[in-house]
Amino acid sequence: METMREQDWETDWEYWGSQEAGDGAYPSAESAQDAAADAEEYVVDPDAPRERAKRFLNNANDNVKAKAHNAGGVIKDKAYSKAPNRLKNASDLQLRFRSGFLYIAISVVCVLASDITTVIYLALVGAICAGEFYAMMRSDAKLVNEWMGIAAAICYPVFVFLWGVLGAMGVTVLFMMALVIWYVFWQRARITDVCLSFFGAAYMGLTLSCLILLRDTLEPPWGGVLLLVLLMSVWFNDVGAYLVGSRIGKHKMAPLISPKKSWEGFAGGLVVSVLFWCVIRMIPGVSMNIPEAIVFGIVCGAMSVLGDLVESRIKRNVGVKDSGTIMPGHGGLFDRSDSLFTAAFAAFMLLVVGGCVNFVW
Repeated sequence: METMREQDWETDWEYWGSQEAGDGAYPSAESAQDAAADAEEYVVDPDAPRERAKRFLNNANDNVKAKAHNAGGVIKDKAYSKAPNRLKNASDLQLRFRSGFLYIAISVVCVLASDITTVIYLALVGAICAGEFYAMMRSDAKLVNEWMGIAAAICYPVFVFLWGVLGAMGVTVLFMMALVIWYVFWQRARITDVCLSFFGAAYMGLTLSCLILLRDTLEPPWGGVLLLVLLMSVWFNDVGAYLVGSRIGKHKMAPLISPKKSWEGFAGGLVVSVLFWCVIRMIPGVSMNIPEAIVFGIVCGAMSVLGDLVESRIKRNVGVKDSGTIMPGHGGLFDRSDSLFTAAFAAFMLLVVGGCVNFVW
């Protein structure tokens, strides 16, 4: 009695033999040899032809990917050939300046234009930074729910703009309940994954929502001006710390987390932060004396550095140099905005609790 595999191979050869000569259906000598080899392997090991088929499909997939990569290279070469000569072969410093200038320009326009553009800007920043954070967690074998987290990071600024503090509370409760349901019904999830999923959205989205609340405390256009000066205090705090630290920095601030930071640079950044907070006290609608501006500037500057150290600690724990590649010369958007999250929350608490702005809970 013939076995099933013998019948299968006989059926295959009968099919090939039944084709008319010259119609191109006959196998080539090479394919016939492969078929004969498959037949011999099939008797010894029934899985051998299947493995050869897998190797063939893998090779085909590699060829498709190579063609796609080559097509992308052609497009990149065409775009590069049409670019002005002054933009070609840019150094690291030039790339850093261009991407930083574009980031600052977009931030200034969105913050000053209107409430809607501010909400869109903060929602996008929160979503991108949350995505970079979750990507780093994934690389560290954490099973975070990035889709829920990114959605929550977007919802925080939108809901706060629509319903204020109640909106933030609503997003927090809904997000926590969604994570609990996900944790219960997805057996691979661990409690650490739930905590990291919540942290990513809250740290990126909830803290940035404080800027929307601050913007609404002043009449247009001064709400946008307040946010812009706060952003500038964070940006130039970093610049001042770098300039001072690179020249006279000798005492390491956090050698295991960020070896390039020094206490001298930290002090230089605080001085710059205090100067910008002295500008904030002159904005119409802000009630603040000079001693308060000095104290608030020191606290907000220190919180900016804390945010930078938080991100540095995360990257060292995960083992990556940059959080992403969206900003050439800087890395990821999280690398560029790390100081903003803690500074935004600190500025909100200082101005509201200190009674410097008219905030309605």
